Amino acid sequence: MRRRVADGVAILVALLTVFPIYWMVLSALKPTGEILSADPRPWTLHPTLDHFRSALGVSGFGRYFLNSVVVALAVVALSALIAFLAAVALTRYRFRTRTTILVLFLIAQMVPVEALSIPLFFQIRDLGRTVPGVGLNTLGSLILVQVAFSLPFAIWMLRGFVAAVPKEVEEAAIMDGASRFTILWRVLFPLIAPGLAATSVFSFILAWNDFLFAKTFIISATENQTLPAALLVFFKPDENDWGGIMAASTLMTIPVLVFFIFVRRRLVSGLGGAVKE
Repeated sequence: MRRRVADGVAILVALLTVFPIYWMVLSALKPTGEILSADPRPWTLHPTLDHFRSALGVSGFGRYFLNSVVVALAVVALSALIAFLAAVALTRYRFRTRTTILVLFLIAQMVPVEALSIPLFFQIRDLGRTVPGVGLNTLGSLILVQVAFSLPFAIWMLRGFVAAVPKEVEEAAIMDGASRFTILWRVLFPLIAPGLAATSVFSFILAWNDFLFAKTFIISATENQTLPAALLVFFKPDENDWGGIMAASTLMTIPVLVFFIFVRRRLVSGLGGAVKE
């Protein structure tokens, strides 16, 4: 009986989770008249691709898409590398300020992003005067800020994976003559691959869906805008184009699903490799 109740609750939660996605895709396929109808229905007998054509026809859509891909992948790579090294340092080494650093990571997670947008604007502006490629109107500014925001969560999560690896594994590698670099990349790195996969998904979604910093830092260089900015075209003062909004949102969701499927395969192989070892 308990198993049936648990299965029923799981199915209900899954339906509640999937329904917004279903409604988004359905609205993207509905004609405009059905979207604006006072009697909305959870189906359509006249699907259309006009809204997708309208979304893909937005000026600069391909450029925005490429910019989002570059920013998201750069954030994933940099945050994974830095978080891995930081998690190893905070787990395997003892130093005076270790606890302070961990507390600062927690505090950084508590501060609202909106409260930091204005200070970060001036910081990025000043930094761009001395460091080329990371100032205002550059993709480097978005990458730098998103890496900073994704690191606290990634480090805390990877710290648990590193701590779960027995120290005897590293000691055995040292006895075999392995260097510290070899232990990092040939022993620890494969064993915490599942944690890296999980943090990569978080970092990718955080960078891919960013709108606040993209509108704050990219002021005049419209060629460096990211994909969320394309949605603004469909928001109008008199009446919003909900079909175009839903179609563009559906197109934005596809890369996230593809990335998750790709990482999921690596996650399974990483678990299999750890068991095999």
